[in-house]
Amino acid sequence: MNQTATTFSNIAYSKLDLSSDELLNLYKRMLKPRLIEEKMLILLRQGKVSKWFSGIGQEAISVGVTMALNSEEYILPMHRNLGVFTTRDIPLYRLFSQWQGKANGFTKGRDRSFHFGTQEFKIVGMISHLGPQLGVADGIALASKLKNKKQVTAVFTGEGGTSEGDFHEALNVASVWQLPVLFCVENNGYGLSTPTNEQYNCEHIADRAVGYGMESHIIDGNNIIEVYTKMRELAESARQNPRPILIEFKTFRMRGHEEASGTKYVPQDLLDMWAKKDPLENFQAFLMSENILTDTQDSEWRAKIIDEINTNLHTAFLEDDVVADESTELSDVYKSYSYQDIKPNSETAEIRLIDAISEGLKQSMERHDDLIIMGQDVAEYGGVFKITDGFVDQFGKDRVRNTPICESAIVEVGMGLSISGMKSVVEMQFADFVTSGFNPIVNYLAKSHYRWNQHADVVVRMPCGAGVAAGPFHSQTNEAWFTKTPGLKVVYPAFPYDAKGLLATAINDPNPVLFFEHKALYRSIRQDVPTDYFTIPFGKAALLREGEDVTIISYGAAVHWALETLDNNSDIKADLIDLRTLQPLDTAAIFESVRKTGRVIILQEDSLFGGIASDISAMIMENCFKDLDAPVKRVASMETPIPFINQLEAQYLGKGKFEKALKELLAY
Repeated sequence: MNQTATTFSNIAYSKLDLSSDELLNLYKRMLKPRLIEEKMLILLRQGKVSKWFSGIGQEAISVGVTMALNSEEYILPMHRNLGVFTTRDIPLYRLFSQWQGKANGFTKGRDRSFHFGTQEFKIVGMISHLGPQLGVADGIALASKLKNKKQVTAVFTGEGGTSEGDFHEALNVASVWQLPVLFCVENNGYGLSTPTNEQYNCEHIADRAVGYGMESHIIDGNNIIEVYTKMRELAESARQNPRPILIEFKTFRMRGHEEASGTKYVPQDLLDMWAKKDPLENFQAFLMSENILTDTQDSEWRAKIIDEINTNLHTAFLEDDVVADESTELSDVYKSYSYQDIKPNSETAEIRLIDAISEGLKQSMERHDDLIIMGQDVAEYGGVFKITDGFVDQFGKDRVRNTPICESAIVEVGMGLSISGMKSVVEMQFADFVTSGFNPIVNYLAKSHYRWNQHADVVVRMPCGAGVAAGPFHSQTNEAWFTKTPGLKVVYPAFPYDAKGLLATAINDPNPVLFFEHKALYRSIRQDVPTDYFTIPFGKAALLREGEDVTIISYGAAVHWALETLDNNSDIKADLIDLRTLQPLDTAAIFESVRKTGRVIILQEDSLFGGIASDISAMIMENCFKDLDAPVKRVASMETPIPFINQLEAQYLGKGKFEKALKELLAY
């Protein structure tokens, strides 16, 4: 602030280069969310909205940041950022419909408050886990940078959210990749009831930027002129010189975390102090003192906004309630997708599973110019299994990207790329490491299309499985974690041909796909595979052997255990079904075979309890009970973590139990 600034209740204003019209526009933009909030608090007490997170006293941040950005630049707001939505001129009746769970809202009654996004207005809403949106902003900014759009992305979090690991991962990735992200931290004093001195142990959150090699700024979050002009300056600078910037807005939350929480834990003198710094009342007084705003103008604007609020509320109230329809709900879990069946050529080559995956990935990169590969050591090193060896030479480092060790942020980057219309393949170095990226997969990727019609065009490659004496942290086959989650697709090939064709389909599919690749099969299984690009549909199992005695259902490495057992017991005539995809599941092929043979055994590498074999068994019992001549049998690994040494690993795996279990079933 310069020395000619006018001070009102500790807020120092200076008009700087802003015209009277610009100043009045800032005031009107702040006035609108304030009046909406005051109405919402009345409706909350009347039971006409279910929950409210008040941003009263913080309007200057939402409005100032949004005004500083161009309309085509994405903003990722939080609970208390109503001003973002109103400044982007979203029709109020749609916001009111959203808050009442009406179909005309943005989530069709499936999620509440500000848990939504809209491509039309370039807003991506939060989820309750707070952290993931920060990495999503990285992905949107990466797309902007790769496309040379000269755009910035602004993402909000609170001081409490900066304690999330996602915050640190997202800042680190943005700094390493020099992404044009404005990380906006609203330091409003409390994370629910936890004060800042119990959230972090440094003087300013902005100080953390030093550790990431980032620029940072502290802004008076209650001073609309300071917020707007400084953010306008930073946004333009980051457009021309792409880089992340951490901005800490000093402000205060005047009401409860949400209205039911109250503010009894806040000292009254603190509330009184910040009440004197109200951003709207102080700015109003400043404008009037400068003869820029009159009482008459103010009254007219207030009356006009209140009328707009009441009119749009009436429209929303008249809207019919959502009618529950099972088919509608189920159809919206995944983005609709027209599978393109691309047949292979007649030329084949005998290759290993690992070669088929590498070949399929490379041909997909050639086919999709907007496809990005991300993962630890995937660039010059070619990945720990060398699947992407040589890819940098062909596609460059923009498209084949080494990442820091931060699984969560990289999955989130994939989501951001999808929001920007791009595809990504994220490699988990080992499937076990997905636990570090579990939250964004099951809570963000899986639910986005169902929640607000935004697909997640992300494939997560999962090198998995035992048989290589790698121990408890490099040997799990954890597909059951994801088959349980609606919104994800799960693919698990056992042969090179299937791996190549299914990977192509996974990349074409706009929905999130977990693509499991068994490490023990990488270099041990060979097959003739077409040399050019082809696809295989999801949800179609492969019938590897045919027989009348029994149905064997399996996938992944366990398929080869079953084949070995059948080869050693030529008298057993079995239908051997390789599921290939676990979600979607080919239930028709399963039921048809079971009705033919009357006996079924399900073999999986995963431990027994809670595995997909249990669900398949239940489905068979419910749908084919009258056709069964024996109980459904499941064979799986021990209920222990996977041990390291060979003899313990062999004991753990279900492979050694299968032949006996199969013969017992046939003898039943």
